[in-house]
Parts: sequence; structure tokens; C-alpha cells
Amino acid sequence: MPRAPASLLALLLPLSGAAAACTSSSLPDPKEAVKAYADAAARGDADAIHGMLSEKSRTAMSREEVRRRVAEARAELAEQAKSVTAPGVVIKTRARVRYPDGEVATLELDERERAFRISAADALPAGGRTPEQALEQLRRVLARRSYAGLLRVLTPATRSAIESDLRSLVEGLAQPEGLEVKIAGDSAIVQVPGGHEVKLRREAGVWRVEDFD
Repeated sequence: MPRAPASLLALLLPLSGAAAACTSSSLPDPKEAVKAYADAAARGDADAIHGMLSEKSRTAMSREEVRRRVAEARAELAEQAKSVTAPGVVIKTRARVRYPDGEVATLELDERERAFRISAADALPAGGRTPEQALEQLRRVLARRSYAGLLRVLTPATRSAIESDLRSLVEGLAQPEGLEVKIAGDSAIVQVPGGHEVKLRREAGVWRVEDFD
């Protein structure tokens, strides 16, 4: 996608977000916003495009900046206008909610039921569409100390391997009183059936797990 039109579309995205945020029965039809943009793009009407921007987007790009970009990409915008209104194009209405703790939930409008459904949330299975999104999901689950969340961001193969190892460790620890514990001062090593090893350390009279594999 040409750079100038793409940047204009990125600024127009809040329009669909605003529509998605509305929960009243008179929810705006995003197709109308797409058609209005396509008409303005086909005409090369920079003022109309600027008028469609959200307040935040107008802060990021002035009217003069929009006019300059439209003038530089008239032909590309005309082609884009055709593509966004072509038969078979699917338009979806989404809402993105960011909570004070940084967690994000994305909702998608079900056209048949005219109701929003959760398409992704930090507490639910999701997939990063870019490496950066995957890393952001990893950061969040680690910040929450969420084991379940951590498993969700791993590949199926890695998740299966970890779960298999943990299941084997759980089974090996079923009867801890029958395991041989080798104590050396305040340290101890336990060989667990299944090929696992658990290291313990005594601190202030209390034994705690130091490491395991």
C-alpha cells in the first residue's frame, strides 16, 4: 500500500473505533464511513478527509499536512477508493478497550446479532499478529505472574513440552516421603522419578525449593 494513503487510513481508523464504542441501538454503520472516505479519496478532497479524522488524529496531522499528502498521492488515493469499495470487501467494526493496568480487550461487532463479542483479551487466548505484539503479551503475563497466561503465549510445541514435564514432575512427587533426600548443610538435592531433580535450601529454619528441572 502506498505510504501516503496508508498513513491517512491509519488516522481514519479511530472512526470505526468510535462507532464500535457506541452501544446504543442506533450504532453507526461503518460502511457509511468507508464510503464517505472512498468518495473523498476519489475526488482528492483533502478537506473532507480531514473533517473525517478524529480529534486525536487531527492533532497528529494538520489540515495542511492532509492537503499536502493528498496532493502527492491523488492517483494512489483514487485506486484505493476503488479497492475499499470493491465487491467482496469485508468491513468489521471493532472496539479496543485499554484498562488502567495496561491490559487490553478487543471486541468485534456481530452483524447478525448486532452485539459485541470478545475477540481477544489479555486474560483469554490470543495471538500476536506481529513479533512486537507477541512480546507485549509476554511482558504482560510475566508482570501479572500469570502461569496460565504464560502458557497461552507459547507455541503449541513448547507449551506441550512444558506441560508434559510438569505433569511428570507432579507424578514423581506423588509420594515425597519415599524419595531419597541428600542433605548437605542447608542444601538438599532430591532425585525425582521421571528424570527430574529438585534442589532445596533452608533459610531461617524453613526449607524452600531453590530450583527444579
